[in-house]
Amino acid sequence: MPKNRLNPRRGIYLLPNLFTTAALFSGFYAIVAAMNNRYEAAAIAIFCAMILDGMDGRVARITNTQTDFGAEYDSLSDMISFGLAPGLVVYQWALIELGRVGWVVAFVYTVTAALRLARFNTQVETADKNYFQGLPSPSAAGLVVGLVWIGAEYQLEVTRSLSIIAMFITLLAGVLMISNVRYNSFKHIDFKGKVPFVHIIGVVLVFVLVALEPPLVLFAIFAAYTVSGLVLTVLQMKKHRSRHSSSDQI
Repeated sequence: MPKNRLNPRRGIYLLPNLFTTAALFSGFYAIVAAMNNRYEAAAIAIFCAMILDGMDGRVARITNTQTDFGAEYDSLSDMISFGLAPGLVVYQWALIELGRVGWVVAFVYTVTAALRLARFNTQVETADKNYFQGLPSPSAAGLVVGLVWIGAEYQLEVTRSLSIIAMFITLLAGVLMISNVRYNSFKHIDFKGKVPFVHIIGVVLVFVLVALEPPLVLFAIFAAYTVSGLVLTVLQMKKHRSRHSSSDQI
């Protein structure tokens, strides 16, 4: 029997891991840009990382190249791009004005992102596919760096008040990542199926708004998604309580 059949070559699939590497590079570049006070570039780089992160998994599924290595590599890339990079970017932009409190808040965000990813990796086989437990790390990053992008785009002076607002948003994003608040994953949407024509118009309008005012619109989108999880959780709690009260009456 040929030697290569006894010892098959080990390797990794190139295409999906190229997207993961590009996402990792975007996160690394965001840190470098922030160190040079280029906060708009830093924010854009993290948003680019989100797009690339969404593509690598889909490319792997389409090309049937899903591996355990790719999943682990993707998770490590997410930690840099959506955990470490946003924390350092917002610290360099505004939290640095708060002294020790500022870097503690940035660290809290980073460690909660790590905990969020670790929990997701351990529950990926058993979790409800239609919902995320806790705010997804890319969405948390979008909320935090969206604020940074607004500040850079409109040249807002970083006052103590703005630093406190940045601290509050950073802490909120961190706490929600490790919370039990449920967020819609939108995985039930069938992109191959037919939809009413008005849905296409809505998508086009969103793209137009993003093109007109990227920082404001993107921040509003991620802020709305952040609030949606809280609303969804409250409604589910009320529904659960009403079921229990009705069963007790029976």
